[in-house]
Amino acid sequence: MTLKEAVLKSLEDINDVTNYWAVLEHINANSYYDFGDAKTPGSTISSVLGDFVRNGDSRVKRIKLNGGSYSYYLTKNEQRIDLNILSGEKLTSEKGGGKTKINKTYDERSLHKLLSSFLKNTETYSKTIFHEHSNGKDNNQIWTHPDMVGVKFLNLQTKASQNLLKSINRVDTFKLSAYELKREINSDSELKKAYFQAVSNSSWSNYGYLVAFEFSDNLYDEMERLNQSFGIGIIELDANPYQSKILFPAKYRDLDFKTIDKLCNMNKEFEKFIVQIEKLLSASDKYVTGAEKELDEFCDTYFANDTDIEEYCIEKNIPIAIE
Repeated sequence: MTLKEAVLKSLEDINDVTNYWAVLEHINANSYYDFGDAKTPGSTISSVLGDFVRNGDSRVKRIKLNGGSYSYYLTKNEQRIDLNILSGEKLTSEKGGGKTKINKTYDERSLHKLLSSFLKNTETYSKTIFHEHSNGKDNNQIWTHPDMVGVKFLNLQTKASQNLLKSINRVDTFKLSAYELKREINSDSELKKAYFQAVSNSSWSNYGYLVAFEFSDNLYDEMERLNQSFGIGIIELDANPYQSKILFPAKYRDLDFKTIDKLCNMNKEFEKFIVQIEKLLSASDKYVTGAEKELDEFCDTYFANDTDIEEYCIEKNIPIAIE
């Protein structure tokens, strides 16, 4: 039996709406397929299930509940499935010998590690800025600073070029970015609110981005218009952070040092982030490595491997089926 046949057979046996993990357990329990030494069979099953939908295979359908993981069922079983399940009101799946609800949602801040991993892969250091740690009442500051900030350093190969650039203008040796994160954006009004929040929260930085785990397909034209008019970039985050996409690039702006100073006074984490950047920029050759390590340890953590990504998404209820 091929893996694809094993998946179809399991969906038929389960005869209900189910998720990739329950399909995997059913395959293993019935010895439908031997995964051998595969390290992430769950991701493989998730990919196979997603391929049915992506390739237009009418035998399998899927639904997504309240921002939760994708769930699947055989089209021929549709008439026998509870209509409340298909409408998104409830969902159960066989796991561990009983019915386990899987319509849990995920927190917005669970996405931060995905974004930090995506940014680290582009040689950008990033740090979450907790609004609740700012001075004053947070409800008066929600459009003042972003969810995350990032810094990328210009990588010059020779000491002569590095010293020349630093002596001319130290600001040109690095670029600061601001990121506003959302779980999903499904309507024009949600897009505009989030976009202009990103405009406000990133006014001090070289680049500003609006980041979301999911955008409705019908918002693409409006995202393009907003990007052309206001210059805030848009990133679509993926459960596999390395498959995240910059849908629209951000436009460069000069730093606003008055606002940076204001943010330093408001939020100690932001101030420490700026201090760490200054330490690295001003470090002598002898101490550059130490300063770089200190910045890396201060910034947000990121994933070491694909297994960590899968386990994290399962733990945080982040949908890992990819399309």
